[in-house]
Amino acid sequence: MKKIALHWQILIALVAGILYGVWLPEHVGYIGWMGEIFLRALKMVIIPLILSSIISGVTGIGTAENLGRLGLKTILYYIGTSTLAILTGLIMVNLLNPGVDADLGLARQVEELDITSESFGETLIRIIPDNIFVAFTQGRMLSVIFFAILFGFFIIRSGEKTRSLLTGFFDSVFEVMMNITMFIIRFTPLGVFGIVAFQISQSGDLMELARSMGLYMLTVALALTIHGTLSLPLLARFVGRVNPLRHFRAVTTPLFTAFSTSSSSATLPLTMEAVEHRSGVSSKITSFTLPLGATINMDGTALYECVAAIFIAQAYGIELTLFQQFIVVVTALLASIGAAGIPMAGLVMITVILTAVGLPLEGVGLILSVDRILDMFRTTVNVWSDTCGAVIIARSEDETLKV
Repeated sequence: MKKIALHWQILIALVAGILYGVWLPEHVGYIGWMGEIFLRALKMVIIPLILSSIISGVTGIGTAENLGRLGLKTILYYIGTSTLAILTGLIMVNLLNPGVDADLGLARQVEELDITSESFGETLIRIIPDNIFVAFTQGRMLSVIFFAILFGFFIIRSGEKTRSLLTGFFDSVFEVMMNITMFIIRFTPLGVFGIVAFQISQSGDLMELARSMGLYMLTVALALTIHGTLSLPLLARFVGRVNPLRHFRAVTTPLFTAFSTSSSSATLPLTMEAVEHRSGVSSKITSFTLPLGATINMDGTALYECVAAIFIAQAYGIELTLFQQFIVVVTALLASIGAAGIPMAGLVMITVILTAVGLPLEGVGLILSVDRILDMFRTTVNVWSDTCGAVIIARSEDETLKV
């Protein structure tokens, strides 16, 4: 018998959770524990996963022949476009306000965000932990991310023996943590069933939930469309001096593959082949920029995480200040660097952002039902950004392209 795909299992669990929450609200305690266990399992992997993924990503950059001019251009492009994508998402979610005035019965569950009690200066100071193990236990994600970047950077600067040993160690830890994470994700349908049933039993307004989720999907889709059809092509045209339409035609196959598989890593061989042989980028550029991009350049994922976090805040009746949204932007940028190129990696990364700003992880239940659909779109934007980066950097190196 053919196994039902995970996203269909999640959809079935969503419907079942809604029906259970509407018809049997007084018995939701019997199944609510499944959602709680699922969220606790996600919390369990957050710290070791983000620590190992960022250290592995930073050391992976350093294992290239050298960072030099090419590495600097590549990293600046990836950071720049990811930031641009996040800001696009930030503008759209504040314009459309998909979670504002959504009477989902959630506002009473949250009294105050952790970051509201700290000034801007205090938050910046607390990014540097006085005790990293306390930061681990308290889930201070900005401190963990800061330490991971610092640790990875000085691994690169260490001697050959130390660099090789620690790089291999954290690569292995990251692989193991991803295996554990994927094991937990297999139980997502049960978690969704428990979470959604509980949330519906608290609100019961199905029409309001459907309206909010539809507007949330529209917000993410519009933001991704703006970034993919305006921001990136304009960069390719005016910075890379290439024809974005011709380049798009050259990389159509990997883009469709990314859309269908929701995996930038699985698409990487096709991406490299198309960019090198159809867009005319040299092997030197493609072999450096594209594998690196599949690891740390997640424009679509970063945009999605920002919109999702602010949508959840809106759904819980919390109005984020400009400073609090700045924290979301920074955390989304840093978390996207550690997002693996696999389906539903964004699920884990959104828990990092929610933890960083003190929002309840139960809010994940609001977005899981539509995550798979949006995953297809954001992965396509991830790969499209990688290919645009390759041609822009190639042009900056005075290469003659076919596009």
